[in-house]
Amino acid sequence: MLALNNVEVIYNEVILVLKGMSMQVPQGKIVGLLGSNGAGKSTTLKAISGLLKPENGEVTDGSVEFLGEKIHHKDAADIVCSGIFQVMEGRRVFEHLTVEENLMAGSYTRRDRGSLHADIDLVYNYFPRLKDRRSQTAGFLSGGEQQMLAIGRALMARPKLMMLDEPSLGLAPLLVREIFSIIKRINEEQKTTILLVEQNANLTLTVADYAYIMENGRIVLEGNPSDLKENADVREFYLGLTDVGQRKSYRDVKHYKRRKRWLS
Repeated sequence: MLALNNVEVIYNEVILVLKGMSMQVPQGKIVGLLGSNGAGKSTTLKAISGLLKPENGEVTDGSVEFLGEKIHHKDAADIVCSGIFQVMEGRRVFEHLTVEENLMAGSYTRRDRGSLHADIDLVYNYFPRLKDRRSQTAGFLSGGEQQMLAIGRALMARPKLMMLDEPSLGLAPLLVREIFSIIKRINEEQKTTILLVEQNANLTLTVADYAYIMENGRIVLEGNPSDLKENADVREFYLGLTDVGQRKSYRDVKHYKRRKRWLS
């Protein structure tokens, strides 16, 4: 469904962020994109969704293709209309609107207005807390409820591809597990293709069908989640486990040197 082919992104005509980024997202699957802060994950999503231009960024080489069509030079609004919806990092909702008004805002690109109420009920089925707060102003929701609302608003667009940027950010572990479980259900029940950008490697590898690991603007490792979980480098640097199963702190691994070369 989605393919990035040797994509290069430069900000302010000077700062090179993505350096030959290549990856694929098959239709109907969940693909995880992992990496630490500054690896280029959010820039990758912005290159797909057309949000580089407001930040003085541009794709200077390579291509982004969606359903066989090159989209990296299209406007963000046209990309949304083609079926790609990005849930931004930081639980961005319209704080002055109610929960239900936020959900209605997510459907603004749709022409089939007759089924909107059925889709709102679908969102409430996945997120019952939102139904209880349907008339509440979104700015007064908890962080977890705002994240649920952001995902629910994306569902209202009936996206072919939903991109989630750090949905676990700043949330309690139990709430993170709940949201990841719902993400998995949405993929299985609605057949929505999902690109999941995260730092939480353990949970991402639990729900994803395939995963990529980024460092310094390029893919350094990829594979099936089960294989990545068994990779000694991934276990120690991303899952915080040594070969004997002991958990290590970031302080222990921040100067870590890999035992073998990853993808060149």
